Amino acid sequence: MVSCPLISDPYPVEAQLLRTFVTVARLGSFSAAAVQLGYTQAAVSQQIAALENDLKTQLLNRRPVTPTEAGTRLLEHAEPILLRLDAARTDVTRMTTTPAATLLIGVTPLAGATSALPAALAALRDQMPRLAITIQTGNRGDTAIAVARGELDLALTDGLTAPGDPLPELAPVTATGLTEEAVRIVLPDGHPLAARSTLCLMDLADARWIAADNVAPQLAEIRRHADTAGFRPAFRYTGQDLKTLINLAAVGHGLTLLPETAVRDQGVTAVPVALPRLCHRLELIHAALPERSPAAALAAILSQR
Repeated sequence: MVSCPLISDPYPVEAQLLRTFVTVARLGSFSAAAVQLGYTQAAVSQQIAALENDLKTQLLNRRPVTPTEAGTRLLEHAEPILLRLDAARTDVTRMTTTPAATLLIGVTPLAGATSALPAALAALRDQMPRLAITIQTGNRGDTAIAVARGELDLALTDGLTAPGDPLPELAPVTATGLTEEAVRIVLPDGHPLAARSTLCLMDLADARWIAADNVAPQLAEIRRHADTAGFRPAFRYTGQDLKTLINLAAVGHGLTLLPETAVRDQGVTAVPVALPRLCHRLELIHAALPERSPAAALAAILSQR
């Protein structure tokens, strides 16, 4: 490992000091941060001390290593700043390099299961038959950050929102709405509400729910839209297989909320949500796309569908 000397800077807080601070705070260890950043532990300690000297306050408790009140506030600012710096570097790099014959696509599990991506990729292959394509699955927050940092060329993400409203911004990326569809609650056949034509989400706050953050809307998100407490998990599913989740709900392990197309032709009871007015929104997200790049071509295809 190499020592990282401090470099004088006209600004009171240097980006590298912020990056080191965020890494130490996230890992809760100076030594672990040194390994991840490729510095000596002494260099990491020196950078944290320099940052605390610049801001004239202690940012980290040392034993155990945790952010102070001031450090917690700095973290709220530092992480978005560093993400935007990474996004800016990626945008400049894209402008000055030749587009590669590869395409890295991010998808959230539900977006991949309910989108027109396979057909769009088939159309793209007709244009670029030798293109190497990789699809990476992840949650919406991590996927958006990966796009902003240039680790993914573009992505399809999804979430709950009111009709016509965009999803909350999670990173400095461009988001384009592709589709919106109604949502339904999957119930076992013998459930007292299974015969209803529609359901009010607020009436189900005390029901048994399945927490399936990798494939369905998070219960915290459902709670926010219902504007009421409750929606506590009675069962947790950490996989990404949509069919498994639907089957778990259908046999009574708990309720789950999914877009209409996800439950269509599944042979299960799925009742539409009438209140609040909600939809499942599919969005295409990307940073700046070089002209004639595979990512730009795919974005154009998806936007036309």
